Amino acid sequence: MSVRELVVLGTASQVPTRHRNHNGYLLRWDGQGILFDPGEGTQRQMLRAGVAAHDIDRVCVTHFHGDHSLGLAGVIQRINLDQVPHPVTAHYPASGQRFFDRLRYATAYRETVKLVEAPVAADGVLAATRAYTLDAVRLSHPVESFGYRLTEPDGRRMLPERLAAHGIKGPDVGRLQREGVLGGVSLEDVSEVRRGQRFAFVMDTRLCDGVHALAEGCDMLVIESTFLDEDALLAEDHGHLTAGQAAAVAREAGVRHLVLTHFSQRYGDPDLFEQQARAAGFDGELTIAHDLIRVPLPKRHP
Repeated sequence: MSVRELVVLGTASQVPTRHRNHNGYLLRWDGQGILFDPGEGTQRQMLRAGVAAHDIDRVCVTHFHGDHSLGLAGVIQRINLDQVPHPVTAHYPASGQRFFDRLRYATAYRETVKLVEAPVAADGVLAATRAYTLDAVRLSHPVESFGYRLTEPDGRRMLPERLAAHGIKGPDVGRLQREGVLGGVSLEDVSEVRRGQRFAFVMDTRLCDGVHALAEGCDMLVIESTFLDEDALLAEDHGHLTAGQAAAVAREAGVRHLVLTHFSQRYGDPDLFEQQARAAGFDGELTIAHDLIRVPLPKRHP
């Protein structure tokens, strides 16, 4: 059975707290696993969340600040220790190659797994598989930062009443799907477009065109909201978003499920982020992330 869900491993920003680990997020997309921004302590959080090294097919790093990348060393070594039976691809800003190299070879260990380095130098497609297309889009932060977006190809949903009207049933349904036409009946005559699901991951950034491009039409948007709205000037100065700004982006983009995360340690009440997100007019599904939760992608539109 296919599973599409976000496993939240950590939700702190620069400084971890007693209740929030540094960043870490695993997206389960059917049989694939994409690990985003493994901060310090990610390997242990994986253990607590029931995530194995074998679950990781890709690692996507938005930028090389410690709370988003210090866990790379441990994760890479664990992938090799557990002898993951498939190659693992790593995406990260090309400008941070020296940081990736240092983290990959932070200590001595035995390499047993093929780790494919695929640095990101510009906006565009990073990978195109049957299950999804992975894109990167540049963001606005004091160091080079990219957001990531998965887009599932559109498919088609068969309509039973139209199939029945044309007398198509049993193995002929599969044949029509494969060949596109059967006895003068086209696939378009008995089906409708099934929109592919869309997921975006947006970490440290000010408001910029890239944020809006990544969020557009997403079924799930995972986005930083480091600050509350009263600290908007501080957010701008440090290259971050507020809860209200993130929610306004989601509202304008038609996001179905908004996940806010990456909270500054200065705030003790997570309910304030929800209040400000709602005050910004976002009325879809909303999750204020905390460590070790699982958030399923929304079911497809009927």
